Amino acid sequence: MGLFRLAVFLFFCLDTVHSTVLGKENAGIVNGKKSLISFMSGIVSDPQNALDSWKSPGVHVCDWLGVRCNNASDMIVEVDLSGRSLGGTISPALANISSLQILDLSGNFLVGRIPKEIGHLVQLRQLSLSGNFLEDHIPSEFGSLHNLDYLDLGSNHLEGEIPSSLFCNRTSLGYVDLSNNSLGGQIPLNKGCILKELKFLLLWSNKLVGKVPLALSNSTKLKWLDLGLNMLSGELPSEIVSNWPQLQFLYLSYNNFTSHDGNTNLEPFFASLVNLSHFQELELAGNNLGGKLPHSIGDLPTSLQQLHLEKNLIYGSIPPHISNLVNLNFLKLSSNLINGSIPPSLGHMNRLERIYLSNNSLSGEIPSTLGGIQHLGLLDLSRNKLSGPIPNSFANLTQLRRLLLYDNQLSGTIPPSLGKCVNLEILDLSHNNITGLIPEEVAALSSLKLYLNLSNNNLHGSLPLKLSKMDMVLAIDLSMNNLSGSIPPQLESCIALEYLNLSGNSFEGPLPYSLGRLLYIRALDVSSNQLTGTIPQSMQLSPSLKELNFSFNRFSGKVSNKGAFSNLTIDSFLGNGGLCGPFKGMQQCHKKCSYHLVFLLIPVSLFGTPLLCILFRYPMVMKSRVKKRFAIASRGDFEDLEEGAKEVKYPRITYEQLKEATGGFSATSLIGSGRFGQVYEGMLQDNTRVAVKVLDTTHGEISRSFRRECQILKKIRHRNLIRIITICCRPEFNALVFPLMPNGSLESHLYPSQRLNVVQLVRICSDVAEGMAYLHHYSPVKVVHCDLKPSNILLDEDMTALVTDFGISRLVQIDENTSTSTSSFSSTHALLCGSVGYIAPEYGMGKAASSEGDVYSFGVLVLEMVSGRRPTEVLSHEGSSLSEWLKKLYTQPHHLQNFVQQTLQRCYPFGLPNPHNKEWKDVILELIELGLICTQHNPSTRPNMHDIAQEMERLKDYLTKSTLTRHSSQSQH
Repeated sequence: MGLFRLAVFLFFCLDTVHSTVLGKENAGIVNGKKSLISFMSGIVSDPQNALDSWKSPGVHVCDWLGVRCNNASDMIVEVDLSGRSLGGTISPALANISSLQILDLSGNFLVGRIPKEIGHLVQLRQLSLSGNFLEDHIPSEFGSLHNLDYLDLGSNHLEGEIPSSLFCNRTSLGYVDLSNNSLGGQIPLNKGCILKELKFLLLWSNKLVGKVPLALSNSTKLKWLDLGLNMLSGELPSEIVSNWPQLQFLYLSYNNFTSHDGNTNLEPFFASLVNLSHFQELELAGNNLGGKLPHSIGDLPTSLQQLHLEKNLIYGSIPPHISNLVNLNFLKLSSNLINGSIPPSLGHMNRLERIYLSNNSLSGEIPSTLGGIQHLGLLDLSRNKLSGPIPNSFANLTQLRRLLLYDNQLSGTIPPSLGKCVNLEILDLSHNNITGLIPEEVAALSSLKLYLNLSNNNLHGSLPLKLSKMDMVLAIDLSMNNLSGSIPPQLESCIALEYLNLSGNSFEGPLPYSLGRLLYIRALDVSSNQLTGTIPQSMQLSPSLKELNFSFNRFSGKVSNKGAFSNLTIDSFLGNGGLCGPFKGMQQCHKKCSYHLVFLLIPVSLFGTPLLCILFRYPMVMKSRVKKRFAIASRGDFEDLEEGAKEVKYPRITYEQLKEATGGFSATSLIGSGRFGQVYEGMLQDNTRVAVKVLDTTHGEISRSFRRECQILKKIRHRNLIRIITICCRPEFNALVFPLMPNGSLESHLYPSQRLNVVQLVRICSDVAEGMAYLHHYSPVKVVHCDLKPSNILLDEDMTALVTDFGISRLVQIDENTSTSTSSFSSTHALLCGSVGYIAPEYGMGKAASSEGDVYSFGVLVLEMVSGRRPTEVLSHEGSSLSEWLKKLYTQPHHLQNFVQQTLQRCYPFGLPNPHNKEWKDVILELIELGLICTQHNPSTRPNMHDIAQEMERLKDYLTKSTLTRHSSQSQH
C-alpha cells in the first residue's frame, strides 16, 4: 500500500509540472485532477484495474475511466465508479471539484465515514454511495446540497438519526433511498420541510420510530413509499395517503401500525386509497392490524396488482366485492382471524396467480368457481375449517403448480380430474376426512417433483401401480390411512424419492427388496402395518438410508447393526416378536447346527463346485447388466460410456515439450492461478492449443490432489466435462494438460461487466447441470466436485460450458459386497470443501462432502449469474449470503421486479428487445427460484442434479419455443 501511494504522489508531482509547463489545462481542470488523484490515494484495492487510466500522464483527465467533463467549459461534471469493487476510503478532496454534478461510488467496498465536505458540492444533483460499508452518521452538511434531486445511501452501515437538514429547505429532491441501514429516530419532516418534487422515499429495514409525519402529505408527486421493516407506530396514515394521487407502491409491512378507532376499523384507510388511479401494490403484513376487511376493499383502484395483508388480526369474512379488483395477481390474507366462506366471486379474478388464505377460520365448501382462474399457479387454503369435496373444476387449472389444502375438514374422494393438472409440483391434502381410493390419474402425476402428502385421511384400497410414474417426486407420505394390500416393488421407479412414509395402514406381505435400492432414499417408515417376512438386506446395504422404522409389524428373522442399521436402536424394531439381533432390548439370535448340513456339504463339495460357481456368478452378471441398462436408460441425452471399457491411453509428453509449448512457463503465458498452482496457455508441436495446469509441489496437499484429479478425469466422459489430453509427472513437477477453451472461463464473462444474454445464461446453467448430473448419477464412479464456481467452468468455441477442476473432489465408490462406502483414494482431510461463498452450510458443521453440497454450490452459481454479484461481495456488503440476500429480495415483489429489470438491462446493455421482455422476465424469475431451492439450509430439501438438469432443459425449450413463436408471428406480419 505504501508503494502504491508513493507512486500516486510522484505521478501527482510530475503531472502538475507537466500541466504548468504546457499550460494546456485551465485552473479548474488542474484542481479537479488534483482532487481525483487525492481520492485515488485513499483507494487501497482496485481488483478490476479501474483506475489504471488515472495513472497515465499521457491520458487527459476527461478521458479517465468514469470521469466526464462538460464539453463547453472543460470542467469535470461527473465521476461514476459504480460497481468497480474499489476498496478504501472516500477522500474529502472530492469536495474541491466544485463543478461536480454527479458522484456515483455505489457497489464498491468503501469503508469509513462519509466526508462531510461533500456537502460543499453545491452543484451536485446526484449522489449515490449505496452498497458499500460506510458507517457512522449521515453528515448534516448535506443540507447545503440545494440542487440535489437524487440521493442513494442505501445498503451501508449508517446509524444515528437522519439529519433534519437533509429534508428541509429544498425543492428539488425527488429520489431518496436510505434503506437497509441502522438509522434510528423519527422521520425528520415537519411543517417547514416541504418536499414538493419527492417521488421515491425508501427507508425500509432501519430502526425508525414514531409516526408517519403529516408533512409528507405535501409531497403530492409521491409514487413509491417503502417504510417496511422498521418500528414505526401510530394509526395507518389515511389522511396523508389521500394526498398522493400518483402513488403506485405503498409498503408499510412489519411495523407497529394500528387501524383506526383503537385498532378496530380499517375502513378509513382503505377509503383513502380509492381515488389513487395508478395504485399497484399494497403491503401491510405483520402489523397486528385489527378490524374487519371493509366492503370498500372492492372499491380500490382496478390497477391494483398485489395485496399483502398477512400476519395481522383481521377478522370477519372476505367481502365478495373484492372481485372488482380484476387485475389482482397476488392475494395474501393468510395468518389472520378471517372466518365465513370463501366468496365464489374470487373465481372471476382471472389474473390471479397466487392465492394465500391459509391459517384462518374459513368454513364451508371450496367454491368450484376457483377452477376458472386460468393463470392460477398456487392455491393455499390450508389450516382452515373448510368442508365438503375438492371441486372437480380444479382440472381446469392447467398452470397450477402447488395445491395446499391440508388441515381442513374436507370430505368426499380425491377427484381423478386432478390428474389433468399437468404442472402440479406439490399436492398436500393431508389431515382431512377424505375417503375412497387413490385415483390412478393422480398417482400418475409425473409432474410432481417436490412432494405428495395424503396422510391422515380415510383412504382405502391398494396402492396404484401408476404411483411409480412419479419419477421426480422427493417425498411421498401416505401414512395414517386404511390402505391395504401389498407394497408394490415398482416403487423403485420413483428414482428421486428421498422420503417415504407408509406407516399406520394395513399393508401386508413382504417388504419389497427393491425399496432398498432407491438411490437417494433417506427415510423409510413402514411402522404399524401387517408386513411379514424378513427385512430385506437391501435396506441394510443402502448407502443413503438414515432413518428407518419397521416397528409394529410381523417381521421375523435376524437383523444386524451394520451398514444403514448402525445408527438405529430397538425403537426402529419394536413390536416384531420374530426378530432377533444385537440391539439392546431385542432377543438374541441362537446359533443352530444341524447334522443334516454335514451330509449335505459332502456331495456338494464333491460334485457341486461347478454348480456353485454358476449360481454365484449368475446373479452378479445379471445385476451388472440390469445396472448398466438402468444407467443408460436413465441418463437420457448423456453420452453412453461402456461399462468396463479400457482406460484411455493418453500420449506421453515430456517436461521439456511442455516447457517449450508454454515459453518456459513464462508470465505472458499465464492465464490463471489458484490455490494449488497456475494454468498456462501453450501450443504443442502438432499445433494443438492446450491449457497446462501446473501444481505447486510445495503445497502439502498437492500430491493427493493431483492423484485425485487424475483418477477422476480418467474415469469420466461427458460433453459438459473437461477431458484430459495427458498428464506429466516428475519428482518435483506435476501437470495436467487440457484442450484450451477459446472462450475462457465463465468468470471472465461475468466480471468486470456481464457479457452474457438471457439465452446464454440458461444454456450455460443447463450445461453445468447436465455435467454435474452425470458426475452424481451416471458416472462409473460417483463424483462429488466440491468446488463448483465460475472460474471452474470453461466455455468452448460454441459457448458450451464444461465443468473442470476436480482437484479437491471426493470420488466415492460403492463396494457391491459390503454395506459401506469407501474412498478410492485418501480423503482430503483438513481441506476446505470449496471456495468461500459457495460452501454449503453443513460443511461448516463438520459434515462430509456430499452431492447436496454440490447442489448448494450450483444454486449459488445460478444466483451469481442472475445477480451479477460475487457471493463474497454480497457477504461483505449485505452481511448475509447471496442466497439469503436474494431470498429477502424475493419476499418484496416491488424490489424483485426492479431486480429482474436490472438483470435484463445488464444482459442487454444496448437495449432490450421488447418482443421477448415478458418471456425473459419469467425465465429470470425461474432461475432465481431454482437458485433459492438449491441453496436451502437443510440439505435433504434440496433437489438433486438429475431434477435440476431436467428443469433447465424445460427452460431451454421454453425459450426456444417462445423465440420461434415470435419469429413466426413477425414473419406473418
